[in-house]
This record gives sequence, C-alpha cells and structure tokens, in this order.
Amino acid sequence: MTSTKDTSPLAAVSHLLSFTLVVGGGSGLLHEWWGWLHFMGFVRFVVPDGYEVYGYVVMVVLGLAVGAAGGAIGDRSRGGDRGR
Repeated sequence: MTSTKDTSPLAAVSHLLSFTLVVGGGSGLLHEWWGWLHFMGFVRFVVPDGYEVYGYVVMVVLGLAVGAAGGAIGDRSRGGDRGR
C-alpha cells in the first residue's frame, strides 16, 4: 500500500533532519542529566566541551524549528492553504 501524500524532497530532508536533531538533543540531555540512554553517540562531537546541556537544548529547539519549516514547505508544495 502506498501513500497518496506527495512530499517534496526538501520537505522530506527537513523532516529527517528535524527528527535527528530532536532525538539526538533529547538523548544527549538524558545522558547528561541521568547518565543513561546515549542513543545517538555522534552528538557528543557536535557540542563543545563544557556546554553540553546548552548545546543539546539548542539542538532540540533547532530541530523543532526545522520541522515546522519543513511542514510549511510541504504545505506550500501541495498547494494547501490551512490558515484561510
């Protein structure tokens, strides 16, 4: 079964990037606060030493912003006009 929902390639990439940033930032925060669930190990190379918590929070917020932008791109490419 296939989906009839058309997604532009840019929207698909932004959703993937959003998921990676939110999950990576969230798992980094859990690892910093409780010392477990270091699910995405590459995120420790993204944030500078000593600023881990701030870096992971920025990753989550940036991921949410990229996801919202990707949703707007997807709506625009489908010709959707939800706000009116």
